[in-house]
Amino acid sequence: MTTAASLRNGYDRTTVPIEASASYTAPMATSVTSTADLNALLARLRSAQSRQIPDYRQRIADLKRLRSAFKARIGEFARAMGEDFGRRSRHESLLTDGMTVLSEIDYLRAHLRGWMRPKRATADWLFLPARTEVRYQPLGVVGIIAPWNYPVNLALVPLATAIAAGNHVMLKPSEHTPRTSQLLQDLLTEVFPADRVATVLGGPDVAAAFAALPLDHLFFTGSTAVGRKVMAAAAQNLTPVTLELGGKSPVIIAPDYPVAIAVDRIAAGKFLNAGQTCIAPDYVLLPRTMIPAFVEQMQKYISTRYADIGSSPDYTSIVNPAQYGRLKSYLDQAHAAGARIVELGAGDAGQRILPPTLVLDAHEDLALMQDEIFGPILPLVAVDSVDAAIDYVNARPRPLALYHFDNDKQRTERMLDRTVAGGVSVNDTVLHFAQSELPFGGVGPSGMGHYHGREGFLTFTKQKPVLYQARWSSLKMMRPPYRGIADFLVKFLTR
Repeated sequence: MTTAASLRNGYDRTTVPIEASASYTAPMATSVTSTADLNALLARLRSAQSRQIPDYRQRIADLKRLRSAFKARIGEFARAMGEDFGRRSRHESLLTDGMTVLSEIDYLRAHLRGWMRPKRATADWLFLPARTEVRYQPLGVVGIIAPWNYPVNLALVPLATAIAAGNHVMLKPSEHTPRTSQLLQDLLTEVFPADRVATVLGGPDVAAAFAALPLDHLFFTGSTAVGRKVMAAAAQNLTPVTLELGGKSPVIIAPDYPVAIAVDRIAAGKFLNAGQTCIAPDYVLLPRTMIPAFVEQMQKYISTRYADIGSSPDYTSIVNPAQYGRLKSYLDQAHAAGARIVELGAGDAGQRILPPTLVLDAHEDLALMQDEIFGPILPLVAVDSVDAAIDYVNARPRPLALYHFDNDKQRTERMLDRTVAGGVSVNDTVLHFAQSELPFGGVGPSGMGHYHGREGFLTFTKQKPVLYQARWSSLKMMRPPYRGIADFLVKFLTR
C-alpha cells in the first residue's frame, strides 16, 4: 500500500532528492498544516462546486479575469522564475511560460461554447424512436500537481482548462521554485474566490498528502518514477489520473538529411531552458559518418547563439545544486567509462551553468543512457540505417516525444507506422507541444491521458451519455414471455 511517506521521498522530476535553495525557504500556506486541513479544503471546494456549477458565463468570466491578471504580472513571473533558477532566459520565460498560457486561454475562450453544447448522437436502429445525446459535465474538484521546470505554464494551462470545463481546482505548485509558487498563489487569490481555486504551498510531505486526497481527478506532471507513486496513492481512492511524465525522447536523422538544418533545430529544442524540458531531445541516432559534421555544426551553433555560455543572459542555469550534481555525475561516469565528452563552451559551477555537452561512444549501461537526462547533455548514438534506429527506439520504453529528420516521405511514413510515442515532430523538435489542436500526452512509462485544447476539456469533463425514450418503445415487444414475435426477434438478432 502506498503511503504519504513513501510518496514524498520521490517527489520530483528525478529519483534524486532535491534540496530547496539555501537562501530561500519554501512558503507554507498557513491554512494547510495537516492532512485534515487538506481534506477540509477539498470539502469546502466540493461543496461550493456542487451548490453552483459554473455555467458558460461564469467560466468565460473566470478565464477573462485570469488572463487579464496574468498578463499584468507576466514581467513579475519572468523575474521570479529567473530568481528561482539563479539565471533563466527572460525571453524563454516570456515565450514558454507566458505566451503559451495566454494563447491557451484565448483558445479555450474561443471554443468553449461549442464544446459545452450537448452533442446529438444516433440511437441504434433497434431502439428507435428513442434519441440519444452526450452531455459534458464537470467532474467536480480537480487536483493539479505542477513541476518546477516550467512552473507557470504547467500550472496555469491545466488549471485554466479545468476551469473551462466547470471544475473547481486545488493547485500544488513546486517547492523548488518558491518565489514563482508564491506569486501563483497571489495571482489566483486575486482572481478566484477561495472556494473555487485553492493554492496549496509546501514541500514533499504536503505533495504526498495532496496526491492521496479523494479528488475527482488528479493531474500530475513530473518524472516517471514519481508518477508511479502518485498513481498508487490515487488508486487508494480510485481517483482518475492524468500523468504527464517524461523519459528519453529520441532523435532520428536520416543519412541524406542536411546536417546543418538538423543541428539548428535539435539544438533549439535541446538547449531551451538548458535542457530542463520533458520533451527535450534526449539522444540522437545517426549514421557514424555524420557524427563529425554534427559535432562541428553544433560547435558553430553554440558559438553563434551564445557568445559566452558563462555570462549569456539567454542561457539558463540548472535549477538547484542537486540537479547540477546529478548531471555532473552523469558526465563523470561517462568519462570514466571511456566515452568522449565534448563541452561546447565554458560553464560556471558557482552559477550552476552547465555548458551544452555532447557525449560520444557512451555505453548502454551508463546512467545517462538509462535515465531521462533533463539537462544540456546530448549523447550521439551511431546506427547503420533509419530502420536500425527504429529498432533501437522500439527496444526501449515508449518515449514522450520522437523527432525524425528525413525528406524521404516513405521512410517517414515507415517510422510513423512502426513507432509508438506520445507525440512526434518531423523535421523539427518540441513544436508539436505548442499546437492547441493536437492532444498532448505520453504513452505507458511516458504518461497517460491528454490535454491541450479540446482534449484537455474532455480530460476534465464527464461525457455523460443520455437516452430519451419515446412514448412508444420498440422494446415493448421484447418482454417475457418470449413467444411469438419476441421469439422471432431474438432468433433474428442472434443469427
